[in-house]
This record gives sequence, structure tokens and C-alpha cells, in this order.
Amino acid sequence: METAVAALFFLRSWRVTADRLFLFFALAFFAMTLNWIGLSRVDASRELVHYVYLFRLVAFVLIIVGIVDRNQRSGRRNRMPVVGA
Repeated sequence: METAVAALFFLRSWRVTADRLFLFFALAFFAMTLNWIGLSRVDASRELVHYVYLFRLVAFVLIIVGIVDRNQRSGRRNRMPVVGA
């Protein structure tokens, strides 16, 4: 339940600030919510339980992509123009 609340919190922050980092975090926490729901629904003795962890992998990839995207966007804004070149 906490991951769903965190996803809603980041979604609200994205709507207020329009910063894509918050959108990536909201999507990541939504993927974590799907992971927990999947783990609660799948029988632990089944061999397919490890496929549920793909949601967690997607969540971590989304967080990394969001951070890289944010750093690239802020890097372009903070570059100083070369004077006299």
C-alpha cells in the first residue's frame, strides 16, 4: 500500500512542477505496487514466482532513466557559453 501512496505523491508532484523526474518516480513506484500485488497472488511454491520480480526490475530501470534524464537536462541548461570562441 505504501508504494501506491508514494506513486500518487510523485504523480501529484509531477502535475504541480511538470518535472519529468517525478513522473519517472511515479511510474517506478506503480511498478513496485504491481510487484507486491503479484507476489501476494502467486503461490510461493510455483516456479514462475520469479517472473513477478520483473516489475521490480522495471521500477529500478525507470528510476535510473529518470535520474539520467534529469542530469542531462540540467547539464544542458547550466552550460556556460564560450565567449570569444
